[in-house]
Amino acid sequence: MESIEISAKSEEEAVDIALAELGLSRSEVDVVIVKKGRTGLFGFGAEEVRVRVTPREMSAVSTSGVQDVAQEVLRTLLNGTGIDADIHVEVKHGGEQSTISLDIEGDDLGILIGRRGETLTALQYLVNLIVSRQARSYVGVVVDVEGYRKRRYEALRQLARRLADQVRSTGRPVTLEPMSAGERRIIHLELRDNPYVSTQSVGQGDGRKIAIFSKGDRSRTA
Repeated sequence: MESIEISAKSEEEAVDIALAELGLSRSEVDVVIVKKGRTGLFGFGAEEVRVRVTPREMSAVSTSGVQDVAQEVLRTLLNGTGIDADIHVEVKHGGEQSTISLDIEGDDLGILIGRRGETLTALQYLVNLIVSRQARSYVGVVVDVEGYRKRRYEALRQLARRLADQVRSTGRPVTLEPMSAGERRIIHLELRDNPYVSTQSVGQGDGRKIAIFSKGDRSRTA
Protein backbone atom coordinates (compact mmCIF):
# COMPACT_ATOMS: atom_id res chain seq x y z
CA MET A 1 0.00 0.00 0.00
CA GLU A 2 1.18 3.52 -0.74
CA SER A 3 1.64 6.16 1.90
CA ILE A 4 -1.32 8.34 2.79
CA GLU A 5 -1.19 12.07 3.43
CA ILE A 6 -3.43 13.76 5.98
CA SER A 7 -3.87 17.44 6.80
CA ALA A 8 -5.10 18.63 10.20
CA LYS A 9 -4.72 21.43 12.74
CA SER A 10 -1.77 19.71 14.42
CA GLU A 11 0.72 16.94 13.74
CA GLU A 12 -0.80 14.81 16.53
CA GLU A 13 -4.28 15.09 15.08
CA ALA A 14 -3.11 14.32 11.53
CA VAL A 15 -1.25 11.22 12.70
CA ASP A 16 -4.26 10.09 14.79
CA ILE A 17 -6.52 10.35 11.75
CA ALA A 18 -4.05 8.42 9.58
CA LEU A 19 -3.65 5.65 12.17
CA ALA A 20 -7.43 5.32 12.48
CA GLU A 21 -7.75 5.06 8.70
CA LEU A 22 -4.93 2.52 8.43
CA GLY A 23 -5.88 0.55 11.53
CA LEU A 24 -2.26 0.54 12.71
CA SER A 25 -0.39 1.66 15.80
CA ARG A 26 2.20 4.45 15.91
CA SER A 27 5.05 1.94 16.11
CA GLU A 28 4.00 0.36 12.80
CA VAL A 29 4.31 3.45 10.64
CA ASP A 30 6.84 6.05 9.57
CA VAL A 31 5.73 9.67 9.71
CA VAL A 32 7.13 12.53 7.65
CA ILE A 33 5.97 16.12 8.00
CA VAL A 34 5.23 17.27 4.46
CA LYS A 35 4.15 20.78 5.41
CA LYS A 36 4.47 22.62 8.70
CA GLY A 37 1.33 24.47 9.70
CA ARG A 38 0.93 27.85 11.31
CA THR A 39 -1.70 29.33 13.58
CA GLY A 40 -1.97 32.70 11.89
CA LEU A 41 -3.19 35.85 13.60
CA PHE A 42 -6.56 35.50 15.34
CA GLY A 43 -7.15 32.44 13.17
CA PHE A 44 -6.59 34.36 9.91
CA GLY A 45 -3.97 32.95 7.54
CA ALA A 46 -3.79 29.69 9.48
CA GLU A 47 -2.43 26.68 7.59
CA GLU A 48 -2.84 23.02 8.47
CA VAL A 49 -0.04 20.57 9.12
CA ARG A 50 0.28 17.88 6.44
CA VAL A 51 1.91 14.53 7.23
CA ARG A 52 2.78 11.49 5.14
CA VAL A 53 2.23 8.20 6.99
CA THR A 54 3.73 4.99 5.59
CA PRO A 55 3.04 1.47 6.96
CA ARG A 56 6.25 -0.44 7.72
CA GLU A 57 7.15 -3.95 6.55
CA MET A 58 5.17 -3.71 3.33
CA SER A 59 5.70 -6.54 0.87
CA ALA A 60 4.09 -7.86 -2.27
CA VAL A 61 1.47 -10.21 -0.86
CA SER A 62 -1.57 -10.87 -3.05
CA THR A 63 -4.82 -9.27 -2.00
CA SER A 64 -6.52 -12.65 -2.13
CA GLY A 65 -4.00 -14.04 0.32
CA VAL A 66 -4.51 -11.17 2.76
CA GLN A 67 -8.26 -11.48 2.27
CA ASP A 68 -8.17 -15.09 3.45
CA VAL A 69 -6.01 -14.15 6.43
CA ALA A 70 -8.29 -11.26 7.39
CA GLN A 71 -11.44 -13.34 7.18
CA GLU A 72 -9.92 -16.12 9.25
CA VAL A 73 -8.63 -13.70 11.89
CA LEU A 74 -12.05 -12.09 12.26
CA ARG A 75 -13.82 -15.45 12.38
CA THR A 76 -11.43 -16.66 15.09
CA LEU A 77 -12.07 -13.53 17.18
CA LEU A 78 -15.84 -13.92 16.81
CA ASN A 79 -15.74 -17.61 17.70
CA GLY A 80 -13.63 -16.79 20.74
CA THR A 81 -16.40 -14.54 22.04
CA GLY A 82 -19.12 -17.07 21.29
CA ILE A 83 -20.64 -15.05 18.44
CA ASP A 84 -22.07 -17.04 15.54
CA ALA A 85 -22.29 -14.83 12.46
CA ASP A 86 -21.63 -14.77 8.73
CA ILE A 87 -18.90 -12.62 7.19
CA HIS A 88 -19.53 -10.97 3.83
CA VAL A 89 -16.25 -10.13 2.07
CA GLU A 90 -15.77 -7.40 -0.53
CA VAL A 91 -12.49 -6.18 -2.03
CA LYS A 92 -12.32 -2.63 -3.35
CA HIS A 93 -9.44 -1.75 -5.65
CA GLY A 94 -8.10 1.78 -5.95
CA GLY A 95 -4.93 1.92 -8.01
CA GLU A 96 -2.15 0.38 -5.94
CA GLN A 97 -4.28 0.51 -2.82
CA SER A 98 -6.87 -2.15 -2.03
CA THR A 99 -9.35 -2.27 0.81
CA ILE A 100 -10.89 -5.44 2.19
CA SER A 101 -14.34 -4.95 3.65
CA LEU A 102 -15.60 -7.54 6.15
CA ASP A 103 -19.28 -7.03 6.96
CA ILE A 104 -20.54 -9.16 9.85
CA GLU A 105 -24.12 -10.37 9.45
CA GLY A 106 -26.27 -12.13 12.02
CA ASP A 107 -28.65 -11.69 14.93
CA ASP A 108 -28.17 -9.55 18.04
CA LEU A 109 -24.84 -8.07 16.98
CA GLY A 110 -25.23 -4.76 18.80
CA ILE A 111 -22.58 -5.91 21.29
CA LEU A 112 -20.01 -5.74 18.48
CA ILE A 113 -20.80 -2.09 17.80
CA GLY A 114 -20.72 -0.69 21.32
CA ARG A 115 -21.27 2.88 22.44
CA ARG A 116 -20.63 5.28 19.56
CA GLY A 117 -19.10 2.37 17.64
CA GLU A 118 -16.17 2.08 20.07
CA THR A 119 -16.24 -1.73 20.20
CA LEU A 120 -16.37 -1.97 16.42
CA THR A 121 -13.44 0.44 16.09
CA ALA A 122 -11.40 -1.63 18.55
CA LEU A 123 -12.29 -4.84 16.68
CA GLN A 124 -11.20 -3.34 13.36
CA TYR A 125 -7.94 -2.12 14.89
CA LEU A 126 -7.23 -5.59 16.30
CA VAL A 127 -7.96 -7.33 12.99
CA ASN A 128 -5.64 -4.94 11.10
CA LEU A 129 -2.94 -5.38 13.71
CA ILE A 130 -3.01 -9.19 13.54
CA VAL A 131 -3.32 -9.34 9.75
CA SER A 132 -0.43 -6.95 9.14
CA ARG A 133 1.83 -8.98 11.40
CA GLN A 134 0.83 -12.37 10.00
CA ALA A 135 0.95 -11.35 6.33
CA ARG A 136 3.88 -8.94 6.75
CA SER A 137 1.97 -6.68 4.42
CA TYR A 138 -0.66 -3.99 4.69
CA VAL A 139 -3.99 -4.01 2.91
CA GLY A 140 -6.60 -1.90 4.67
CA VAL A 141 -9.26 -4.01 6.39
CA VAL A 142 -12.59 -2.37 7.22
CA VAL A 143 -14.76 -4.27 9.68
CA ASP A 144 -18.46 -3.44 9.77
CA VAL A 145 -21.64 -4.85 11.29
CA GLU A 146 -24.58 -4.99 8.88
CA GLY A 147 -23.66 -1.67 7.26
CA TYR A 148 -23.43 0.26 10.55
CA ARG A 149 -20.41 2.33 9.48
CA LYS A 150 -22.06 3.49 6.25
CA ARG A 151 -25.18 4.59 8.13
CA ARG A 152 -23.18 6.19 10.94
CA TYR A 153 -20.89 8.11 8.60
CA GLU A 154 -23.81 9.44 6.56
CA ALA A 155 -25.51 10.52 9.80
CA LEU A 156 -22.31 12.34 10.82
CA ARG A 157 -22.13 14.13 7.47
CA GLN A 158 -25.72 15.29 7.85
CA LEU A 159 -25.02 16.39 11.43
CA ALA A 160 -21.93 18.31 10.31
CA ARG A 161 -23.88 20.19 7.63
CA ARG A 162 -26.74 20.97 10.01
CA LEU A 163 -24.45 22.29 12.75
CA ALA A 164 -22.43 24.27 10.22
CA ASP A 165 -25.63 26.04 9.18
CA GLN A 166 -26.39 26.68 12.85
CA VAL A 167 -22.96 28.17 13.51
CA ARG A 168 -23.19 30.30 10.40
CA SER A 169 -26.62 31.56 11.47
CA THR A 170 -25.85 32.29 15.12
CA GLY A 171 -22.13 33.03 14.96
CA ARG A 172 -21.66 30.88 18.06
CA PRO A 173 -19.33 27.85 18.06
CA VAL A 174 -20.68 24.35 18.64
CA THR A 175 -18.83 21.44 20.27
CA LEU A 176 -19.83 17.87 19.45
CA GLU A 177 -19.66 14.82 21.70
CA PRO A 178 -16.36 12.90 21.97
CA MET A 179 -15.63 10.83 18.87
CA SER A 180 -13.02 8.43 17.59
CA ALA A 181 -10.32 9.73 15.25
CA GLY A 182 -12.06 8.10 12.29
CA GLU A 183 -15.37 9.80 13.05
CA ARG A 184 -13.69 13.16 13.66
CA ARG A 185 -12.12 12.78 10.23
CA ILE A 186 -15.59 12.47 8.66
CA ILE A 187 -16.61 15.82 10.18
CA HIS A 188 -13.35 17.51 9.22
CA LEU A 189 -13.60 16.34 5.61
CA GLU A 190 -17.28 17.19 5.28
CA LEU A 191 -16.69 20.80 6.33
CA ARG A 192 -13.19 21.27 4.91
CA ASP A 193 -14.39 23.35 1.95
CA ASN A 194 -17.20 25.12 3.78
CA PRO A 195 -16.63 28.87 3.22
CA TYR A 196 -18.34 29.90 6.46
CA VAL A 197 -17.06 27.57 9.19
CA SER A 198 -13.90 25.76 10.26
CA THR A 199 -13.33 22.76 12.52
CA GLN A 200 -10.83 21.93 15.22
CA SER A 201 -10.29 18.89 17.44
CA VAL A 202 -10.13 19.76 21.13
CA GLY A 203 -9.59 17.75 24.30
CA GLN A 204 -7.31 14.84 25.08
CA GLY A 205 -7.39 11.07 24.65
CA ASP A 206 -10.83 9.46 24.56
CA GLY A 207 -12.35 12.85 25.29
CA ARG A 208 -11.24 14.44 22.02
CA LYS A 209 -14.11 16.09 20.19
CA ILE A 210 -14.72 18.51 17.36
CA ALA A 211 -15.57 22.18 17.71
CA ILE A 212 -17.11 24.04 14.79
CA PHE A 213 -16.34 27.76 14.58
CA SER A 214 -17.54 30.57 12.41
CA LYS A 215 -14.59 31.67 10.25
CA GLY A 216 -13.10 34.84 11.68
CA ASP A 217 -14.24 34.02 15.23
CA ARG A 218 -11.48 35.58 17.32
CA SER A 219 -12.58 33.76 20.47
CA ARG A 220 -11.46 30.37 19.14
CA THR A 221 -8.38 28.62 20.44
CA ALA A 222 -5.46 28.86 18.03
